[in-house]
Amino acid sequence: MALSIWMQTMGAVATGAEPMLRSALDAAGIAVQESPARGFGVLLCGARERTGDTLDAIQTLSTQAAVLAVDCAAQPLPPGAMWGLLDAGATDLLPWSSAELCAQQIAARLQRWDAVQRLMASTAVQGWLVGDSPIWRSLVHSVVEVSAFTQSPVLITGETGTGKDLIAQLIHKLSGTTGELTVLDCTTLSPELAGSELFGHERGAFTGATNARDGAFAMADGGILFLDEVGELPLPLQAQLLRVIQEHKYKRVGSNIWNPSHFRLVCATNRDLEADVANGTFRADLYYRIAAWRCRPPPLRERRCDILPLVEHFLRQLDPKGQGRPLDPAVREYLLSRDYRGNVRDLRQTVARIWYRHTGPGPITIGDVPPDERLHGAPVWPDQPFCDAIRHAVDRGVTLSRLGQAAADLAIRVVLEQEGDNNQRAAQRLGVTDRALQIRRKAAREERPTGAD
Repeated sequence: MALSIWMQTMGAVATGAEPMLRSALDAAGIAVQESPARGFGVLLCGARERTGDTLDAIQTLSTQAAVLAVDCAAQPLPPGAMWGLLDAGATDLLPWSSAELCAQQIAARLQRWDAVQRLMASTAVQGWLVGDSPIWRSLVHSVVEVSAFTQSPVLITGETGTGKDLIAQLIHKLSGTTGELTVLDCTTLSPELAGSELFGHERGAFTGATNARDGAFAMADGGILFLDEVGELPLPLQAQLLRVIQEHKYKRVGSNIWNPSHFRLVCATNRDLEADVANGTFRADLYYRIAAWRCRPPPLRERRCDILPLVEHFLRQLDPKGQGRPLDPAVREYLLSRDYRGNVRDLRQTVARIWYRHTGPGPITIGDVPPDERLHGAPVWPDQPFCDAIRHAVDRGVTLSRLGQAAADLAIRVVLEQEGDNNQRAAQRLGVTDRALQIRRKAAREERPTGAD
C-alpha cells in the first residue's frame, strides 16, 4: 500500500534537514508531495522568532489534514511551547535527532493514522456514529483507535441521549473479538437477584432456583461486558466486580468452584463518578480499573452542525425505501433552531414525529411539524452558540478584522464540504457569485505559508 505525505518548512531549520528527511522517507517507501493536501503532513519548525507564524500555520493546515510537527531548531522548545503546538492542532511534536530515526517515527505514525482513517471511513463506523463536526470526529477517532488497537477497559460518560450505547456497540464491532456483547443495565439489578445476574447460580441455591443459570460474567467470557449505568451499582456489588476484574474468575451463587472469565469491560454512566468517589458512594479502586480510557460523547448543543446530517440519517432509517425526503427550508431552520434537552435521542424522536405526519411525495414541509411544537415567529439569529463563540474569541484578544476573516473562511470551508467541493452550489448558498468565491479561495491558498523565508 503506497503512503504519501506533504511537507512544509517554517523558519530556518537545521542545515540539510529537509533534503535528508525527504531521502529517508523515500527509502521508507513514503512519497512526499509538494503542496498541502487532505491527509497527513509534516511541518518542519525552525527559528524560535517564527513561533507565532508556526502556530498560525498549524492552525490553518490542521483544518485540512493531520499535521505532525518536527522541531528542527538549534535550541529545543520549552514544554509550554510544545503544548502550544498541540493546542494549535498538531497531532504530535517530534524532536530532530537524525533523518533516519525521524523518518521511522513519521512512518509509524502515518501507518497508524492511515489505518484509523480507513476505519473511520468504513460503513461500519459512518453508518453508526453520524456526524462531521470537529468535536465529533475527534471523539470517533479516539473511539476507533482504542477499540481496534487496544484491549483497554473503557468508561463512557455523558448526558442521556448522547450515544453511549452506540459507542459501546462500535467498540464491540471493532475489537476483533468473536465473543458476544453482553449488556447489563445496572439500574435493573435488585439487591436480591443482583448476585445471580452477575455470577449466575446453581440449582437450589435459593428459593426459586429450579435450574442452574449462567450470569453476565459467564456469558461475556471471550467477548465484551457492557455495564450500562455502572454508577448505580451498590457498594457491595462494586467490591465483587472489582475482584472479578482483578482475578478474571468468579463463583456462581451456591457453588464453591471458581470459573475463569476473560472479557473486555466497557462501562457507561451519566453520573459524575469522580464526585461519587470523593463522597464515598463509588469505590476509587474500581473507578481506576474501569476508567483506563475515558470518553465523553458531547451533548448535541456542542455539535449543532451535526443536526442536519443526523436528520438525514434518521429520515433514511424511517423511510421504508431507505431514501429519506428533502426538507423545506423552513423545516431545516426549525430543526436547527430547536433545543434538544434529550440530545440525539430527542432529535430522533422529533424527526420521527414529523415523518409520521408527512404524506405523499415531495419535501417535508412546515405543516408536518406537530402543532404543539411549532415556533411562533422567525427563529432568533445570531443564536446563543454563535454569541458564545464570538465572546470567547474577543476574550482571547482576537481583533475584529481577524474575527471577520476567520468567520468567512470557516463558512466557505463548511459549505464546500457540504456541497462536495462544488463551487457553484457553494456560492449560491453563500449569496455570492461563482467568480467571487473562486477569487476568495485562490487568495486564501496564496496566503498559506509555503516554504522557508
